[in-house]
Amino acid sequence: MALARVVSFDGVSRERIEEMKREMAEGGRPEGLPATEIIVLHDPEAEKSVAIVFFETEDDYRRGDEVLNAMPAPDTPGRRTSVTKYDVAQRMTV
Repeated sequence: MALARVVSFDGVSRERIEEMKREMAEGGRPEGLPATEIIVLHDPEAEKSVAIVFFETEDDYRRGDEVLNAMPAPDTPGRRTSVTKYDVAQRMTV
């Protein structure tokens, strides 16, 4: 079963989201991150963001969690407010 690391951030400006888009387009995923997919949601009015990172295995999740926890604060979208691990119970593309 796939796993998801869901992280909430406060203080995420539109400018920071645009900067992250450019960084990800140029450099891809953070080095050593064994994720299968990354989704970033943004509420520009509230300056809040949610990042959902998907992993295939528990080992990949553990390694990914270590990589993401070690990221310098300026590399994150904003101020991290929560990190939660979920089993991916259902996934559908329509």
